[in-house]
Amino acid sequence: MLKKLNPQQREAVKDIQGPMLVLAGAGSGKTSVITHKIAYLVKNRGVEARHIAAVTFTNKAAREMKERVAKLLGKKEAEGLTVSTFHTLGLNIIRRELKTLNYKNGFSIFDAADSQNLLKELLLQNETDDKLVDQIQQCISNWKNELISPQHAIEQAQSDGEMRFALVYQRYTESLQAYNAVDFDDLISLPVQLFTEQPDILHKWQARMRYLLVDEYQDT
Repeated sequence: MLKKLNPQQREAVKDIQGPMLVLAGAGSGKTSVITHKIAYLVKNRGVEARHIAAVTFTNKAAREMKERVAKLLGKKEAEGLTVSTFHTLGLNIIRRELKTLNYKNGFSIFDAADSQNLLKELLLQNETDDKLVDQIQQCISNWKNELISPQHAIEQAQSDGEMRFALVYQRYTESLQAYNAVDFDDLISLPVQLFTEQPDILHKWQARMRYLLVDEYQDT
């Protein structure tokens, strides 16, 4: 199974003792290492596929990775394996932890247009300046990606403009919750927040996904 890999790739595949970072240029076979590592864990180390998750950035890359793994493992051996984008994995976590996150079944995912429309509703004096809406939307996205809550954004505001954006962020978050909805950034930030604040849930998912392999780590 590993004959087509070079010595460095085989070493990376066989090392399962702890966190490992593979640094190599484009086209050097990093994705091949991940797919072979999955097969190695299942075939040589007896790890059930359901305890392995591999994540990447695009649906196309996820599909290609699934196809590669399918060629190395039989259908039965690959049963339960998770191969998805970061956002799909985050969505699955949210779906399984709805009650803890105070969401109900059938929650909605707001796309960029939905979020913009909500922000327009929330802006004072019914302003519809698209440039302003874009600025606020990007600011909220940055805050979420940096795991800054609305309350922290308000506390950190250093100008009237920042305070206004932070207050809109607070109302936007409250409105999403009222609509039983999340936005695209929430698919990443909510699971991270959940794992940070709820160690018991983190341990549950660590037991479920014993091995997490990340493709295109340099883009995270």
